[in-house]
Amino acid sequence: MPNYYINLQLFASEKTEPATPRRREEARKKGQVAKSGEVGTALMVLAGFLILNMFSPYIANQLKELVQYFLQNMGSWNGDIPGLQAFFLFALLKLAMIVTPILLGLLLVGFLSQVVQVGFMSSGEALLPKFSRINPIEGFKRIFSKRALMEFFKSILKILLVGFLVFRQVRGNLQWLPELGLLQLNQSIAVIRDSIYRMGLQVGLFLLVIAAMDYWFQRREFEDSIKMSKEEIKEEYKQMEGDPLIRSKIRQRQRQIATQRMMQAIPGADVIITNPTHYAIAVSYKAGEMGAPKVVAKGMGLIAQKIKEEAKKHRITTVENKELAQVLYRTTEIGQEIPAELYPAVAEVLAFVYRLKRKTV
Repeated sequence: MPNYYINLQLFASEKTEPATPRRREEARKKGQVAKSGEVGTALMVLAGFLILNMFSPYIANQLKELVQYFLQNMGSWNGDIPGLQAFFLFALLKLAMIVTPILLGLLLVGFLSQVVQVGFMSSGEALLPKFSRINPIEGFKRIFSKRALMEFFKSILKILLVGFLVFRQVRGNLQWLPELGLLQLNQSIAVIRDSIYRMGLQVGLFLLVIAAMDYWFQRREFEDSIKMSKEEIKEEYKQMEGDPLIRSKIRQRQRQIATQRMMQAIPGADVIITNPTHYAIAVSYKAGEMGAPKVVAKGMGLIAQKIKEEAKKHRITTVENKELAQVLYRTTEIGQEIPAELYPAVAEVLAFVYRLKRKTV
């Protein structure tokens, strides 16, 4: 039977894992977010027709004042430049009063449409020059990419369906279009306004459906574009947490420093309580300075041997008490005072040490 060699590293490099929060944050800083321009377009179309319908009396009144001014003043105009300038200034003022609320409303809707999709975000990364934007090969790939095909079919769909909606609305209006001449001017304007308003709402709602589909597609594309391989996730974890080898060396160095400090505190100990071979605990008590005896060093195995060797150098008494050594090692950290329940046992050991010191003296 033939043997097959499979390189598992190939699977490790496949981008199959969802992006981590850090990867998402980095993409956001670069301006890479899931958003659809169709959402803004659809909302602005809907908002535009709603604003026009809402402000239609105001717009009609401004246009009426403009026509009245023209009729009242142009009859007496003698062809001088100041009169023409006054008319144009008045016309510009009226047009500005008509356009300003519409533009402000559209700007607000456009801004909110982006905030709803991506929140408040500012990034200059997209403005930086990149060679890939002028690279013909990369440009060719973009032209025939999945995104480009989606944009093409989306544009065709919008043209066809928007054209159909407009055609259907106009065809329905042909029935009463000849009757407009029999209506008063205000009635004719109201009929035309309502017809345009209904057509605008239909187009806007249709574009909103297209925008929802496009946003789903853009979000899916974005999630696929920021996916990570297992190897990338491991590398990111190393960068965030540090390399395991470096971390182990740091911990080893920290232990060495702690052991050195502990050994430096042994000369100030009054007694070393041992197991006798497995544990060694150095205890110190300074009357008037400490509320209770304190553990200044402890260790087991090789560290216990070093503690006993250091104690021997400085002629510190070693007392063998198996149970007390084990309890002190488990319950008391270096620099802590011993628990109250161990006071009698430790006091007995210290009293024994003090008696030995008095005899030697």
